[in-house]
Amino acid sequence: MHLWELIGMKTMSYIPQRSPMWRDLPIDLISRSPIARWAPIPLRLIVGYGFMEHGFAKLARGLAPHLMGWLTIFVEIVGGLAVLLGALVPLASIPMAAVLLVATITVHLPYGFSSIKLLAVTAAGAQFGPPGFETDLLYLASLATLVLGGSGPLAIDSLMAKRRETTRPSMQTGGA
Repeated sequence: MHLWELIGMKTMSYIPQRSPMWRDLPIDLISRSPIARWAPIPLRLIVGYGFMEHGFAKLARGLAPHLMGWLTIFVEIVGGLAVLLGALVPLASIPMAAVLLVATITVHLPYGFSSIKLLAVTAAGAQFGPPGFETDLLYLASLATLVLGGSGPLAIDSLMAKRRETTRPSMQTGGA
């Protein structure tokens, strides 16, 4: 024990104390566990299925009269399948994000943020108004998360990367 502690004086430290981060707290067990790597899978499944569903719904309404209509359907179905399978997600996300941005600006922006506009509840059920751009932003955020964080396990991208690693000659063994 030091003299200044005996006489009741506090020690002063000039070394800044590290403030606790949320990751240091014991409640953050999931992101530290091996299960965290599986987090992109539900995101991939819902985003991929959602895009494909929207593409098939447009296709079911009949032939699109304009090229952009056909391109939108193609991007939604093929891009949705790519995300669902985890195949070329960064590449597929570019036209998918473009479709979302165009839909936000040309269709959903005038209706505000909320995707759910409850107009009335009648005997026939709930009646809704046109959706806002909330869902478009959620899809954009999900695509960005998959591009930045990866597609996770059980993705074609992951399987192809592992395959390339096993077929690539090792630098340590002197392979070219």
